[in-house]
Amino acid sequence: MNPNLCVNIGKLKLKNPVMVASGTFGYAEEFEDFMNLKSLGAIVTKTITLKPRRGNPAPRTCETPAGMLNSIGLENPGLEVFLRQKLPVLKRIGVPVIVSIASEKDPQEFVILTRRLDRVKDVAAIELNISCPNIKGHHLISQDVKATYDLVKKVRKVTGKTIITKLSPNVTDITGIAQAAEKAGSDAVSLINTLIGMRIDINTKKSKIAMVCGGLSGPAIRPIAVRMCYEVFKRIKIPIIGMGGIMDTASALEFIISGATVVSIGTANFVDPGISETVISGIKQYLIRNKISNIKNLTGSIKI
Repeated sequence: MNPNLCVNIGKLKLKNPVMVASGTFGYAEEFEDFMNLKSLGAIVTKTITLKPRRGNPAPRTCETPAGMLNSIGLENPGLEVFLRQKLPVLKRIGVPVIVSIASEKDPQEFVILTRRLDRVKDVAAIELNISCPNIKGHHLISQDVKATYDLVKKVRKVTGKTIITKLSPNVTDITGIAQAAEKAGSDAVSLINTLIGMRIDINTKKSKIAMVCGGLSGPAIRPIAVRMCYEVFKRIKIPIIGMGGIMDTASALEFIISGATVVSIGTANFVDPGISETVISGIKQYLIRNKISNIKNLTGSIKI
C-alpha cells in the first residue's frame, strides 16, 4: 500500500502535509546538512517586512518548562534584499515557497508587499502574519474581527496567489477571527501563533526577556493549539494549517485528526533539525498501519 499524502491549500498543491513554520527554519539553507530539504511539503520563510528590521534587543529567547519564550521582533533584511538574495536559494530547493509577511507600522504595507510578491513567479503562496506578539506598541490585527476581515479583503484584491492568514491564540474566541478571514477571501488559516508569556529571574528581579514578555512555543502550548484547531475546523470550510508544539509524529497526527489539513513544525526544529523528515515518514507509516489510503480521510476524523 502506498497512501496518498498530497493535499491542496487554495491553488497550492503539496506532495505531503508537512511544512516548516516561519521564523524557525531560517531561509532553509541552514538546515541542508541535517535533512533532505526536497522532502518537505512546503517552506514558510522568516517573516518579511517592507524595510529591514533589526529586531528586538537581547536577550530575546529563554527556555521554559516544556517550551521557550522568544521576542525576536521580526528581524529581517527587508523585501528587496529577500527577493534578491534569499529567494533564489529557496527556489533551488524545488519545494513550494510560502512567503510570510507583516507590517512594520501601517497595515497598508501588507497590501504593498502582496502586490509586489504577486508578480514573483517563485512565490507559491503568501502568509499574512497578523498575529506576531513581539512588535512593541502594536495591537494585533488578528485580535479584532473587523480588522482581520478588512485586511484580508484588501490583500485578496491585489493577488491571485494562495493567501494563508496566521491567527493568534491571544483572543477570547479564535473561531470568529477564522470566519472573518474565510469570508474576506483567505484560502486557509494557520494556527496557532505563540501565546504571550514571561519569565522572571528571581535574583535580579528582572524579566529574562529584554522586552519583558515574549511568545511561548513548544509542547507546553500543544493542548491549547489542538483544541483551537478542533474548534475552528467545525466553523470554517477552508483548510487549516495546524501548529504549536509539534515534536514528533504523534503530535502532528493529533492536529490532523482534530481538523488540520497541513501541519507546520516550529520549535522542534531547534531540538532536532531533521524532525520534519521523520514526521513525514511517520505519517506515511501510520496510514499504512491503519489502512488509510488518503491523508485527506484523516483530517477531522476525531471521534466524539
